Amino acid sequence: MWIRKALRDLKKGVDSPMPTQVVSNEEFIPRPQSEPQKQVEHLIGEMSETRAKKLGMQRRDFMRTSMGLATCFLAQNQVFGKCWDVDDIETWEAAPYQEKWPKDEYFIIDVQAHFTNGAPLTGFRTMEFVKNMGFQLKDDADAYGFRNFVKEMFFDSETKMVVISGVPGKENLRDENGKVLEGAARTPGLAGKVLPSWVMAEARKQINELAGSQRALNQGNLAPNHYWDKVKNQINKAELIEQMEREIKVYGISSWKWYCHTDPARTGNGFQLDDENAQFFIEESRKRGIRLISTHKGYSYQSRTLGHLANPKDVEKAALRNPDFNFVVYHSAIKHGANEPNWKESNKYDPNTGDFEWHSVLMDIKKRNPKMNNVYCEVGSFFNTLAVWDPVMAAHGLGKNIKYYGADHVVWGTDCLWWGSPQWGIDALKRFQISDEMCEKFGYKPLTKEDKAKIFGLNAAKLYKVDVKAKRNALPADALEKAKIAYHQHGGQPSNAAAGWVRADD
Repeated sequence: MWIRKALRDLKKGVDSPMPTQVVSNEEFIPRPQSEPQKQVEHLIGEMSETRAKKLGMQRRDFMRTSMGLATCFLAQNQVFGKCWDVDDIETWEAAPYQEKWPKDEYFIIDVQAHFTNGAPLTGFRTMEFVKNMGFQLKDDADAYGFRNFVKEMFFDSETKMVVISGVPGKENLRDENGKVLEGAARTPGLAGKVLPSWVMAEARKQINELAGSQRALNQGNLAPNHYWDKVKNQINKAELIEQMEREIKVYGISSWKWYCHTDPARTGNGFQLDDENAQFFIEESRKRGIRLISTHKGYSYQSRTLGHLANPKDVEKAALRNPDFNFVVYHSAIKHGANEPNWKESNKYDPNTGDFEWHSVLMDIKKRNPKMNNVYCEVGSFFNTLAVWDPVMAAHGLGKNIKYYGADHVVWGTDCLWWGSPQWGIDALKRFQISDEMCEKFGYKPLTKEDKAKIFGLNAAKLYKVDVKAKRNALPADALEKAKIAYHQHGGQPSNAAAGWVRADD
């Protein structure tokens, strides 16, 4: 049986701003908590109870402070070895944290942020085979909704801008009478409750109007295989171009989001970045001024039949053929996430080299093409997931991204809200260090503040043409920033609740 991570923690008396196990966003069956994660969870509870008691605080309140989050990193160091820069004094006093890790030191752009429009992502739990397995999953969409998105992304974290990122879905262009459809009519039923392009566009407008400045950008869900002429078995070019025009001119998108291993037109096939259908799309997009493609790579389990198309091998030809386009590879192409059973073995993880599938494919592309400069590694559900499960593997993943692509070609994303507020991930990267031993053995470089500033936001700012200096100057007068200040002054606190699912027997 499945249970919300937040409810599971409430029942077990667990309160942690850092997730103590990997959660499911309904695209996969939740995995058991690992033994090291159990140790970390136990230590967090034990250490936080001691500190809260001596400080005269309720443990719940303590865990919503910087001291509580520092306690989580201290516990991780005790289990996994020193991967995090954290001093014991930070778990007892707030001032040392504020001095060492000043708020707003980094301009943070999250290029992979999600919410839903009244549904918990995919409708997975309504499928017949799920019911037949005995899962009794209640409908609880609030945690994934727009209001909570604004609260957790902006009020409960240091994130300054978000790129609202979609999931694959096709919009209906016209009704049976040929009338152009608008809004929710374009994606009836469940499709309109996840994150279609029109919902992303409306959310961007609402956030920016609320703030009085640009805080949100949105992607477009359109891909080469969304509109298909099944008689001729080829792209329906007229419909694709009509939707492309709509997404650019009406929805105001800043990039495309592609899932090669999905089949919105129900043709039985996906596509590849380097095939002729993708090239047709790229050429049409070039004419219209959009030259940024974010592509989901890795996490192949999402499709049993088309999962092989999430291999990043097709990035090479597409990037070389289109040097004026930039390609952001989401998840840094890790093939199997830590949510899957035997994931290290499935990824063929080699501790002697630090290599794993398909991340190594992405690294090899750069090794073969050292002058290729238009591919970026995104770290959502990559760095943060590995940080929770295996910080040493996180060091290999991030270390190789920087070693081969450079710190100026790694971009920050979190895949939140599936993970709750992204602040724990932000703190994780701030504190993260690659040991001298690993740097010497594997040729990695120690992470500098300059590197982290690039990863957190400066690289994405270049991709999305954001003037960081202008944005920083505007923030103090921004209505969203004023609301955030009032929120904290009136006792607003993070929920420390991950919205995803875990096993009820954990």
